[in-house]
Amino acid sequence: MHPSKALKHITFYFDFISPYAYLAFEQLPKALLGLSCEVHYKPVLFAAMLKHYGQLGPAEIAPKRDWTYRQVSWLAHTHNIALDMPSTHPFNPLPLLRLALAASPADSDGCCNRYVAETIFRHVWQGGLEAFDPQRLQALSAQFERSDLRHEDAKIELKKNTQEAIDKGVFGVPAICVDDKLFWGLDALPMLRECLQNKDWFEGQEWEKSVQVGKGVKRTQT
Repeated sequence: MHPSKALKHITFYFDFISPYAYLAFEQLPKALLGLSCEVHYKPVLFAAMLKHYGQLGPAEIAPKRDWTYRQVSWLAHTHNIALDMPSTHPFNPLPLLRLALAASPADSDGCCNRYVAETIFRHVWQGGLEAFDPQRLQALSAQFERSDLRHEDAKIELKKNTQEAIDKGVFGVPAICVDDKLFWGLDALPMLRECLQNKDWFEGQEWEKSVQVGKGVKRTQT
């Protein structure tokens, strides 16, 4: 089999709280068009990553929050993706992340299928409504067949997914892993595509050389 035709296994780590994860999710099929890939969609808790690395989220820094919302609205316009900011953001995504896993089979290894992820993403990022309006949540849950027994399993799987991502060096969402390589963010999709097309750059010296820069001044907390 020609190397470019070999099936590639991709893991897409995401949290419904992230508009960039939503945009990348919508753009991913286009980025992978014509390539032989299998995508595994894994929900993770972005807040746990922020805690692990000692960071604030974009929405927790007032000027960055404003910029983020403006930029994602522009990116959605540029890529022709429907996006309406929910009436409040950020929000607690745990129930949505657990719902995605509870709606998936017990043998899904912490993954959900694209339909489940798409339905929940669009619940949040289309329409401009409150993501946690009780009636909307009830209607969303009713779209999926799931066992109540999966609720506790989903909690465990979400923690496992998040720790797995951190162990792989994932620091934010969306993050896409293929083989031993990590790609972060919507703007990394063209880079991901080139990697999947077996471009020499990704197997050459530049991939590792780029991260061998010595550490300079280290900022200390006062």
